Amino acid sequence: MPIGLLALALGGFGIGLTEFVIMGLLPEVAADFGVSEATAGWLISGYALAVVVGALLLTAAVTRFERKPVLAVLLVLFIAGNLISAIAPGYSMMMVGRIVAALAHGAFFGIGAVVAADMVAPTKKAGAIAFMFTGLTAANVLGVPFGTMLGQAAGWRSTFWAITGIGVLALIGILTLVPRTGHGDAAQASSGGLRSELRAFRSGQVWLSILVTILGYGGMFGAFTYIAFTLTEVSGFAASTVPGLLILFGVGLFIGNTVGGKAADRNVDRTLLVVLAVLVVVLVAFALTAGNQPLTIASIVLMGGFGFATVPGLQMRVMKYASSAPTLASGANIGAFNVGNALGAWLGGVTITAGLGYTSPIWAGAAITVLGLGVMAFAAAKAGRRTDSSTTAAVSAPAVGDSPAVVDAPAGAR
Repeated sequence: MPIGLLALALGGFGIGLTEFVIMGLLPEVAADFGVSEATAGWLISGYALAVVVGALLLTAAVTRFERKPVLAVLLVLFIAGNLISAIAPGYSMMMVGRIVAALAHGAFFGIGAVVAADMVAPTKKAGAIAFMFTGLTAANVLGVPFGTMLGQAAGWRSTFWAITGIGVLALIGILTLVPRTGHGDAAQASSGGLRSELRAFRSGQVWLSILVTILGYGGMFGAFTYIAFTLTEVSGFAASTVPGLLILFGVGLFIGNTVGGKAADRNVDRTLLVVLAVLVVVLVAFALTAGNQPLTIASIVLMGGFGFATVPGLQMRVMKYASSAPTLASGANIGAFNVGNALGAWLGGVTITAGLGYTSPIWAGAAITVLGLGVMAFAAAKAGRRTDSSTTAAVSAPAVGDSPAVVDAPAGAR
């Protein structure tokens, strides 16, 4: 793998830590600001929604610029947001810091995924994207548990000071390790600019892929958002054991991301169908057995593994069907991950507020994932029908001289 992928993964580590570490600290943050669990959960949902805005608007604004300096500027924005969070005197300012940091998230991963895919051969693109997203899994395996322990020992603000420092290191990594690249998609869409980028959204498969991302990832995230409360209030674990359990969740993420990337390089749609189906089973089993500590531990690992095994394939699929101008579509799909985050966190908060208990977010996550599986099955079937009809048309088309017939592009890829 090119060394530049390490820099992208480092940036992903810092950004992933900001996104996920708040979950292990949610009880401390809620107590410090004197707000309810559901209100504190809006620090997660608000972040996720701001990612969507940044993924669309910032990515659209920078598609013509060289990608390396754009990534550096986005990390500066990320650093500023975490600094605001670290010094926030109240809940409202904390939310501002979360939003500022989140604006960089979607554009960074959207542009970074395109850069990562361009660094390697076509048959290794999903694997390269998975390597970049290893930063997210490392944030869960190492960053979130240790960040939670740091927050519990020295106050939750200390964790955000540490993240600010990590952001500075990530910025140095981007500046020194990522090679200079072309000017976004301008070479491919110089005549149309942003309008050319937007043409990718004419594809029905792009929209179906984005919807699968929202539902498939949102289901796992809905179950995970309130995991600290589930572990302590239902499973009976002590609060001090939560960081260690989050390490196990992160191990599942790491394995799932790696295996899912390799599988997606072979067959994206089949991988997503299998993984989403198994994730539904895992979530249902977790909800039914959350009172059993050994089974809860197993469920945490499996939920992380199958939940994150979808990520490389989901990102690769939307880029595949927007191949002529992938940057904005890639950013939009990163936004879709976070719409799923917000949906899952919101629905989980609703079920808790309704008095349905701390396993209710897991049931809600399973229901959302079932919907995602249904959409994925429809998208795969539609793509298969289009491919079959295109192949038939190409084979039956009359030859002109000795020239072979040209097979039409996959549905929505044009």
